[in-house]
Amino acid sequence: MRRICAVTVAARFPVSTTMLRRLAFANILANVLIVVTGGAVRLTASGLGCPTWPRCTDTSYTATPEMGLHGVIEFGNRLLTFAVGIVAIAVVVAVLLHRPRRRGLLPLAVAVLLGIPAQAVIGGITVRTNLNPWVVGLHFLASMVVIALAYALWRRIAEPDGPTVPVVPGPLRTLAVITTVVCGAVLVVGTWVTGSGPHAGDGGAARNGLDPEQLSQIHADGVFLLIGLSVALVFAFRAVGAAGPARAALVLVGVEAGQGVIGYVQYFTNLPALLVGAHMLGSCLVLLATLAVLRSTRERRPAVAPTPSATTARDTTTEPSAPVPA
Repeated sequence: MRRICAVTVAARFPVSTTMLRRLAFANILANVLIVVTGGAVRLTASGLGCPTWPRCTDTSYTATPEMGLHGVIEFGNRLLTFAVGIVAIAVVVAVLLHRPRRRGLLPLAVAVLLGIPAQAVIGGITVRTNLNPWVVGLHFLASMVVIALAYALWRRIAEPDGPTVPVVPGPLRTLAVITTVVCGAVLVVGTWVTGSGPHAGDGGAARNGLDPEQLSQIHADGVFLLIGLSVALVFAFRAVGAAGPARAALVLVGVEAGQGVIGYVQYFTNLPALLVGAHMLGSCLVLLATLAVLRSTRERRPAVAPTPSATTARDTTTEPSAPVPA
């Protein structure tokens, strides 16, 4: 009965592949936006604008006039979490209403949806620990995971349901995986740099106690390695005639170059808040571009249904032969 109702609802409110993919793209944009606005909270020293969680104050779930601009900024970011959650719910509903039902879409959509309250809890722990820099870094990295899941969903919608096959030789696929791992390491070290720098999110918030200059050098070394691997991928993909992967790698190099310029300018200009915010947006773009390169190294073929003749032949060979009369 429940299945019949679901089919009836899907028939009355059909969701096309185009609409589903647009919603999935909105899912990516919403999660990138929450990263940028979360950075704005920290960069405006509004991290403790609401000094507790889940309430904004001990007696109110909303910001009060006495809390001033910092309270408005922090509470506004909390409200945006609900908007991101609504988009994620819409994607899950769209996946359920989409016909024909696509294998693998629902787990990804649900994973993104569950990532939203998980992020809210981590954000609450961040406030409860007075903006502990390690928890703040975890908050950012968790957002990167959710963005990666949202991107995987968006790409999966456009793919058929057959098996995946590589489009580049195995060693180049391995090189793309290594590049992705290095990208992740660069993001992690970037949170350490942030935790040692001046933008704590509040005047009384602690720093991680690490040397910002040494960490910045380590971070820069990781970025150089990432760019070197990306450039190598461009030439390697072109050498084997893989035009699509080569274009994706070239886009990655361009995004990395822009992110590198922002990083160096912000470092030598004493980390102005606007450039730090742009650098956080650039981190999201670098992650997405890296995932695009990794995704381009294989493609999913359409599922091939067995032909009637093949099915008949298989059934004939598996049936026991009739006894021969004496």
